[in-house]
Amino acid sequence: MDFAYDARTVELRDRLGAFLAECVYPAEPVHAEQVAAAGDPWARPPVLDELKAEARSRGLWNLFLPDPRYGAGLTNLQYAPLAELTGRSPHLAPEALNCAAPDTGNMELLAEFGSAAQRDRWLKPLLAGEIRSAFCMTEPDVASSDATNIATRITRDGDSYVIDGRKWWSSGAMDPRCEIFIVMGKTDPDAERHRQQSMILVPRDTPGVTVRRGLTVFGYSDAPHGGHAEIEFTGVRVPAENLVGTEGSGFAIAQARLGPGRIHHCMRLIGMAERALELLCRRALDRVAFGRPLAEQGVVREWIAESRVRIEQARLLVLKTAWLMDTVGNKGAHTEIQAIKIATPAMAEWVIDKAIQGYGGAGVSQDTPLAALWAQARTLRLADGPDEVHRSSLAKRELRRWS
Repeated sequence: MDFAYDARTVELRDRLGAFLAECVYPAEPVHAEQVAAAGDPWARPPVLDELKAEARSRGLWNLFLPDPRYGAGLTNLQYAPLAELTGRSPHLAPEALNCAAPDTGNMELLAEFGSAAQRDRWLKPLLAGEIRSAFCMTEPDVASSDATNIATRITRDGDSYVIDGRKWWSSGAMDPRCEIFIVMGKTDPDAERHRQQSMILVPRDTPGVTVRRGLTVFGYSDAPHGGHAEIEFTGVRVPAENLVGTEGSGFAIAQARLGPGRIHHCMRLIGMAERALELLCRRALDRVAFGRPLAEQGVVREWIAESRVRIEQARLLVLKTAWLMDTVGNKGAHTEIQAIKIATPAMAEWVIDKAIQGYGGAGVSQDTPLAALWAQARTLRLADGPDEVHRSSLAKRELRRWS
């Protein structure tokens, strides 16, 4: 692979860097003030819509979608350095560009597996940033690291399906503009293990849907990503045409959705680590302790050097994974996707932790973005599959080479 960015990537990267400097970073304290003034941790501050309008006017919109019919038509390799930049302000930049999870994965799902009617009704307004969506797979009563465990039932009844079950960590559901849920449940519990599940579209205002509560992440609302909710589905009836794909295809659709989502998270995590390292370096140069700047303290220099090494290692593996996804497909890149999902959150968590240590009390306060960055990095060791599941699967794949 060629490590140089192509001309289009360079041009978009320059434009995105300018957008971050001119609009996004200055909006971070404004966003915090507007949320505090609203008195609702999941409120949608006006500054978000201002950023989205500005990003769209600059041509920085739907960069994540490789299909030119729907998005910018970038490859994974082209998108990687752009997603990395958005990770420097993960609570604002991704949504400003209409590139925030879970909408990204849901748009990819609808683009690939949705019917023409489903794309017209739901994909179009999502692409336009007019509405938001939620993905409802995880459940509180089963070990959801094994997606075949899900207990929610999707039962055919004439021209309808009836949904009964309870979900939590339904990402996106707390956003006041969330209008559609993509729900995974079992249509045939007696079928082969990976053919029991299906996906179905449930409009938020359907009778029987009850959003019980919002879930915080280490005390944070994660509102710019739509928040996370616990939801009950009780006798929820939707038309049969709301089924995504075919009965029994839900597990395969989920896996297709999660592959790009995992690499997008890892791209942004590199940006989060880069911002943390920048903050640590600035702190080390400005802060004096025991008669000399922190930058002259040996332990701090160790942190800085090790951070740079770890970031570069992770970036190279993410770029290789993106290149493989472009050249041999997601299945061909399966090993690397699992590897980056294990390595990158741990890398970012370590780097951010050292930056927090360099800032002392300020590092765990609201006066820097570090505490929120750490919470997000730590959470991503669970999201889209915990470390242990990826390690187990990766080890099995490696062992098969020698058996």
